[in-house]
Amino acid sequence: MTSLTISQVRGREILDSRGNPTVEVQITLSDGAMGRALVPSGASKGQHEALELRDGDPNRYLGKGTLKAVRNVNETLANLVKGKSFRNVQELDTLMLEADGTSQKSKLGANAILGVSLAYVNAVAISQKRPLYLVLNEMMGVPAAEMQLPIPLMNILNGGVHANNGLEIQEFMIVPHGFSAFSEALRAGCEIFHHLKEMLHEKHFSTAVGDEGGFAPALESNEQALELICEAVRIAGYQLKTQVAVALDVASSSFYLADAKRYSLRHRGEDSIDSNGLIDFYQGLCDKFPIVSIEDGLDEDDWAGWKVLTDKLGGQCQLVGDDLFVTQVARVRRGIQEKIANAVLIKVNQVGTLKETFETMALCRENKYRAVTSHRSGETEDVTIAHLAVGSGCGQIKTGSASRSERLAKYNELLRIEEWARENGKPLRFAKVF
Repeated sequence: MTSLTISQVRGREILDSRGNPTVEVQITLSDGAMGRALVPSGASKGQHEALELRDGDPNRYLGKGTLKAVRNVNETLANLVKGKSFRNVQELDTLMLEADGTSQKSKLGANAILGVSLAYVNAVAISQKRPLYLVLNEMMGVPAAEMQLPIPLMNILNGGVHANNGLEIQEFMIVPHGFSAFSEALRAGCEIFHHLKEMLHEKHFSTAVGDEGGFAPALESNEQALELICEAVRIAGYQLKTQVAVALDVASSSFYLADAKRYSLRHRGEDSIDSNGLIDFYQGLCDKFPIVSIEDGLDEDDWAGWKVLTDKLGGQCQLVGDDLFVTQVARVRRGIQEKIANAVLIKVNQVGTLKETFETMALCRENKYRAVTSHRSGETEDVTIAHLAVGSGCGQIKTGSASRSERLAKYNELLRIEEWARENGKPLRFAKVF
């Protein structure tokens, strides 16, 4: 792709949206083009994710410092890649993966390796004076005609580990899918968000927000959260189901009782329920509300339960594996072979390189599994995932609510992409997934 060499690599410790340290990397190419990338961090993490290297020093940032990862960027990785040219990011990532030599990047840290990977593609885009989504599209080998603007899965009510309000379900999302342009879908989402805020005020609920910008009121039940959302959609003047649907990120591993192999749902008046009981709960919600997507409906290692869930609801609902798959080819391949789930959440820091992210997304495409590009709860102002969603043509993006600037940065970048493509005679269609 380019004969330019990497002339400088610099890593530094910065802060994410929760005020915790993370890694930033900037790469300068031999023509002076400089690309920068900021690495996100999750709160609801799958145990099979690539290793996020932290310092562990309790006297500094409560043990969450990233100076070790930064040192690996500035010393080991910088010495490895400086003066070299790469045809694409896959070649760069292969070199770094070989240097690390571990399955989960435990030697150098996925946050260090990913920072270099992301900064490199940003530098290439700047060098070529082209939008990043076009560079990623070519590196992935996806036909240009398949690029599209993604449907936002907008998180407007928070629960689980993203809030302290007692709701088990982690994210209640609206899906503004029935529109002709991304900008129209985003406007609808924002209007619904603000109508929901007014409703919560009127009902004397808190409008404090969780990690991803959704409101975090103390509600009586998960059903009440869905009822409020549907009411906000109607008040905003949009049609439920045909224009705006609902999605859930259950994050069920957070309330899974591993020893008993059961799930704790406090509002049901039971100590716990098994997988079948939880699946029946989802079926009831789908019968009552216009739910088009359920993410992490069962625990990351409850493969048998996932099979039952897929058999029962897979024909009517998108079933997304996040903690189940952690963006890694081996786990996605098992899901495909066993016919478990029908969609994969794509988080670049779960796997740790763009090369492996591309491979996972390609596997999804080949097997007609949907892919949903996603942020993390500990985010930054980095907008690379907006370009990944467009360049891959995956059709969906999760990047939080209509508040908190680290979330809005991605939405605003998608608006810029929509405008740039139209003005340059290459308009992008808005995805039709649901």
